[in-house]
Amino acid sequence: MHDAAIQAATGQIRRAEQGATPVPVVCTFFDEATNTATHVVHCPVTKRAAVIDSVLDYDAAAGRTSHGSAQAIVDYVEREGLTVDWQLETHAHADHLSAAPWLQEKIGGKLGIGADITLVQTVFGKIFNAGTRFARDGSQFDHLFRDGETFRIGELPVTVLHVPGHTPADMAFVIGDAAFVGDTIFMPDFGTARADFPGGDPCQLFRSIRRLLSLPVETRLFLCHDYKAPGRDEYVWLTTVGHERGYNIHVHDGVSEEEFVQMRTARDATLAMPRLLMPSVQVNMRGGHLPEPEADGVSYIKIPVNRV
Repeated sequence: MHDAAIQAATGQIRRAEQGATPVPVVCTFFDEATNTATHVVHCPVTKRAAVIDSVLDYDAAAGRTSHGSAQAIVDYVEREGLTVDWQLETHAHADHLSAAPWLQEKIGGKLGIGADITLVQTVFGKIFNAGTRFARDGSQFDHLFRDGETFRIGELPVTVLHVPGHTPADMAFVIGDAAFVGDTIFMPDFGTARADFPGGDPCQLFRSIRRLLSLPVETRLFLCHDYKAPGRDEYVWLTTVGHERGYNIHVHDGVSEEEFVQMRTARDATLAMPRLLMPSVQVNMRGGHLPEPEADGVSYIKIPVNRV
């Protein structure tokens, strides 16, 4: 099947491997409280950079936010002399709050996410009874990416791939010879993302993963999460297409779509909701902003009872 976006990304990866374009420099910040990997990627020639999937610290018991994780990114960017062009979100996360607006104030960068965030906003706007003042058109973001879109970070070419299934709006960013794949896939010993959130679809997830795994086998895959599979003592967030194709316990080569869907559906039925689902989605569907303050000047997180 002809896939122009994958062909473009493959050509981009090959050129990076041949030395025709720079190799991206990646520094990862891992937040153990939410098992989230935030990646700062930059062009070694121009020092232009992007921050991918940032984390706002949130104490659920106290309902308080803080910026320790995000400040570490600011410190790194300033220490390395980087200019941040983008704050990128692979999707509207359900397990951590985005720090993108706070980071924009400190180090700049346009906020970008997949165009189908509007579907997420429509679904969860209803679930949280967000009201008519909550815009469901993606206007909280500076740019809505579509499948196959290309741009540059300095001299680094970027190809954007739509990889739905975990959520309708998941995107992967192929930057140079590396792909930042969000929650579509995990380390080979842990498998793949769940597909049972509203708008999720295990069939779509399988096809999205196989699409990513059609990239060159040498492609580096930077993941958004790691949960330390049984028997492993360290957190890891970097793998390759070849390693996933050979060893991923859920989608290695030879696993059929039917087998995957049966496994994923049965596994998802056993999983509890993420601990920070309610605050995360309400904030992230707003581009990382808290819900609009009420008459007393305070923002409130809603908990819909017996709805999710």
